[in-house]
Amino acid sequence: MDKIIITDLRATGIIGVKSPERDQPQTLLLNITLFKDLQTAGLTDNIKDTVSYSTVAKSVSTRVAETNFYTLEALADNLATMLLSKYDIRAVRIRIEKPDFVANTSRVGIEIYREAVTDA
Repeated sequence: MDKIIITDLRATGIIGVKSPERDQPQTLLLNITLFKDLQTAGLTDNIKDTVSYSTVAKSVSTRVAETNFYTLEALADNLATMLLSKYDIRAVRIRIEKPDFVANTSRVGIEIYREAVTDA
């Protein structure tokens, strides 16, 4: 399956279990892979036959800023649901990381994979 890849998107939002995490927005790093057949776009060279990574990045950044979750898992699931419903994609992989959050690490985070529900 073909992929559209967004790497190290910086988005800011309220995320965390307790204070001081929840007191102010944190910068998160997001890596997003959209799974979609890109053959038609390759043949037509038409943006209408693909998914604009710029539009997706803006949608994700806006959603992160507007939401307020305790866990990265819930945020990732919310983003996956939004992307699958809003864009013509077959699946999505989302990795969300908090940089410089846990001592002696550069990043900590989670990764999920979700597929579009198809009618049988």
